[in-house]
Amino acid sequence: MAWDEAKTWIAGDETRNLYQKLLDDAEAAPARNAQRKKVVHPEEMPWEMSRQGLLKHLINEDMNTRMETVDAYMQIIPPGSRSGKHRHLAEECIYVLEGRGYDLHQDCDVEITDGYHWKPQDEIQRFDYEAGDIIYVPPNTIHQHFNADPDRPLRLISSINRIFKQCGLNDLEQIEDAPEYDPDVTLCATEIRRFLIRQG
Repeated sequence: MAWDEAKTWIAGDETRNLYQKLLDDAEAAPARNAQRKKVVHPEEMPWEMSRQGLLKHLINEDMNTRMETVDAYMQIIPPGSRSGKHRHLAEECIYVLEGRGYDLHQDCDVEITDGYHWKPQDEIQRFDYEAGDIIYVPPNTIHQHFNADPDRPLRLISSINRIFKQCGLNDLEQIEDAPEYDPDVTLCATEIRRFLIRQG
């Protein structure tokens, strides 16, 4: 009989207003978004001495901006130095703002099941660039940035899609730390300027 399965699907006493929560969120969005920044001034962009290197965050989901899908930061690599080395599932677009350098990219074979299984390929590719160029980092590629100028900093603008993380695919792994990384450093204008000049 068509209703025989009712004893199964009709079970349960819990009730929740989950659909109404979606409606309430949509209704509140205009007022909430009106409080979010459409312009971010330099003094509002936080610095970070990260394992990837010296970063100035331009757009980040924790910065209360109207941007919903993209994170971006400026990375400063001191003269003759390098970034950390990492790998992430999302593709990345990088604009070379100042200086010259090169990237080392190593593609990985990846399998996504209940977890991530990846294996670096043998080939490591080198890509040289200078100010005005765009660097494309494919998904799941191990990569590292190198400043080829012994006297001037290399500045890069990196943008990445945060949708990967929101979909449960935040597969970010740090393989090597930047030489300047120090979790105890307190960044200030004087300290940041020190990274812009040749060391030793």
